[in-house]
Amino acid sequence: MQRRRSSRARKQPLHAHHKSQNDLSAWQKGGTIHSEKSLQSHQSANDQKYDSEGESLEQALSYFEKVQDCAALKKKSVPQKHLDAVESTALKHGLPPEGFEILLHVVLSGKFADTVNIRLLKSLIPASVIPEDSVVKAVSWLCVSKCSGNVELLFLKWMITMFDFIDHKEQLHALYGIFFSFLQDERMCPYICHLLYLLTRKEHVKPFRIRRLLELQARMGMQSHLQALLSLYKLFCPEQVTITLPGKMKTYFKNSEGPWKAAITAIRQKNQGPSSLFQTVFLGTAQPQSRKRKWNAQLVIPASSANTNNLEEDREKKCLYLYSTNESFPLEQLHTFPQLLQNIHCLEFPSQMGSVITNPLLLHYMNCVRDESIYLRLYYWMGQMLQEECTWCMVNNPYEEEFKSFLQTVYKAECFLQEGFSACEEFLYKTLPLWDGFCCRSEVLGLLSWIPLSSFSDIKSYLYDPLAQLFFTSSIYFKCSVLESLKELLQNWLNCNAIQVDLESSSLNTTLSGLVNGVAELVRFVGWISTVGLRLENNSTLLLYFTLDFYETVCDMYLKYNLPLLIMLPAGVFYPALLSMDSVNLNQLCYIMYRYRTNLVAAKENELCKKQMLQFKFSDQTYKVYNQYIIAMVGCLWTSSAFQKDIHPQGLRMDDELLSKTAVKELKNSFNIVYHPAMMGYSIQFLQQLCPDDTTFNFRLIKGKKWNWYLEYLYTQGLKGLKVFIESSISRVSQDSWSKAGNVEA
Repeated sequence: MQRRRSSRARKQPLHAHHKSQNDLSAWQKGGTIHSEKSLQSHQSANDQKYDSEGESLEQALSYFEKVQDCAALKKKSVPQKHLDAVESTALKHGLPPEGFEILLHVVLSGKFADTVNIRLLKSLIPASVIPEDSVVKAVSWLCVSKCSGNVELLFLKWMITMFDFIDHKEQLHALYGIFFSFLQDERMCPYICHLLYLLTRKEHVKPFRIRRLLELQARMGMQSHLQALLSLYKLFCPEQVTITLPGKMKTYFKNSEGPWKAAITAIRQKNQGPSSLFQTVFLGTAQPQSRKRKWNAQLVIPASSANTNNLEEDREKKCLYLYSTNESFPLEQLHTFPQLLQNIHCLEFPSQMGSVITNPLLLHYMNCVRDESIYLRLYYWMGQMLQEECTWCMVNNPYEEEFKSFLQTVYKAECFLQEGFSACEEFLYKTLPLWDGFCCRSEVLGLLSWIPLSSFSDIKSYLYDPLAQLFFTSSIYFKCSVLESLKELLQNWLNCNAIQVDLESSSLNTTLSGLVNGVAELVRFVGWISTVGLRLENNSTLLLYFTLDFYETVCDMYLKYNLPLLIMLPAGVFYPALLSMDSVNLNQLCYIMYRYRTNLVAAKENELCKKQMLQFKFSDQTYKVYNQYIIAMVGCLWTSSAFQKDIHPQGLRMDDELLSKTAVKELKNSFNIVYHPAMMGYSIQFLQQLCPDDTTFNFRLIKGKKWNWYLEYLYTQGLKGLKVFIESSISRVSQDSWSKAGNVEA
């Protein structure tokens, strides 16, 4: 009796009565009584429609609950009428919780033909949650085999699809042995393995079950569903599962969503509110009202179907004694970080992992516990979702916005954890050759920035090659986005893999060698594509800025990230920046060269003091290229000798005969910090302040003390990179060099 009363209470939302606006609200909005009456009549019609549908569903459930004998399904028969009512309500609004026990009983007891049972199973779409009791009773009917094999398989698919809609799982965990016994049926085996994969806890791993799985594998061969379950068992008890299993597979289980996916999508679209899913889950207020996509369904932690008032009354008491018991702490009650710290020992993750990636508290838990079974479950779930929902891998996919939102959620989780997911890495490697560079661009490039460090052969063929093709054939804005993503990738590698050890230790040379090689190949790859990209875009100022931004990280790897590696920027980047018409890029280049010098000096000092980092030494070629670049920069910015003294093979040096043909007067004084194209604007502004009445702009006036004043003026304009470069590479020679240089150059 109590159950029926609670069922009635839960059924109330089905009759959604809406209160009409009164005359006062109409007056406030400036409306008329006639418009309100029209609105009231429209809402009244909707109320009558909902009431009618609710009554039809109630009558249908009453009929199926009381039916004893199988009745023929004819066009206008009573069973057909009630079946239509169930299907109509389920597809429009979903079924209330109390309807599942009745309908599952009808389906699995074999009272009707397979046609009716299959239609009813396909109609089992929840409006909120599915009571665990109804599923347990359905499993008891499954054990007596009253229904056909096709219905049994469809029921198992339904359980897997709706797993996160079930309000509790404790009784299902208690039935683990029952489910395991169904493995002997070859038709049911893949779906039972999938269900067991979702249910498995460490206490479920027993030697006799491992032996049984190995026997099935010997009989059936290397089946992916058996390997999945064995892999999970091995993570929980590696000492018991001693066989060698293959590496991670792309897909362990086949898609079981079947006929329910479209219905869940339609219901979610009708009921979806404007609030952000990530925000509601973070605040702990998300309710499983409706699901638009299966991954969205899994992004919500299913709330308990128990009475809300009772939960609120018991919450404080429960928090007090859970710490000293073995009872699991309900995830729907986890709202604060102190709660996480107090109950971290008794938390149990959801069987399906979608609800984890939107909950910062559970992500904290992942970082603390480092449970491999969690990552394996997450790998399977995320890989399945990415593979099935990828927008550019299917024709006319209407759910691009949903997939984009999913990728954003995954990226946020990676940023929170400060590490990438292996499922995302495999997804990118597999789909980048098919990507057009436009669909979900920012999301894909965001995921790309968290790809873990791997061997060069793999990352070249799967990442660099397809990315280079897109880079060369896309717009300048795409090129800039790629460079920004690769900069973040480099920073993530350096942050996650920086090794803090004693400088004389050599025990980690192998690991460090892999990191050095991986980073070096990334830097060389960016140098290549940026050089070609600058040629294609006519040395675009925007593209040059993003390229130099990448090398601002590269130039500081030795000191900032403790990595014994420095790679000079290529000539195809250096000279366009040196001769740039934009002072921002020139200033950035000066800062980069200043940091290169600082790092190279520190490396040379360590080498001379025999404190080289883990036995790594910089190549002499690095110092040689740096010196060549410095000669070119000093020639362009200070001594006006770049065209005579630049010794780089791709540099600015010209023969005297060619220089004489330019007809430029006073070559030795015509190209420095005053005459440089990027600095001419500053020179003019300085002369205007120095000689307001002089409109001839005589740049020769900038010499002697005025040269020093000009430098101070440049420093006040925010050119800090230029300042540190001049002070470190030019003015550090002597205190008199300022005035001497001014007299000579101007």
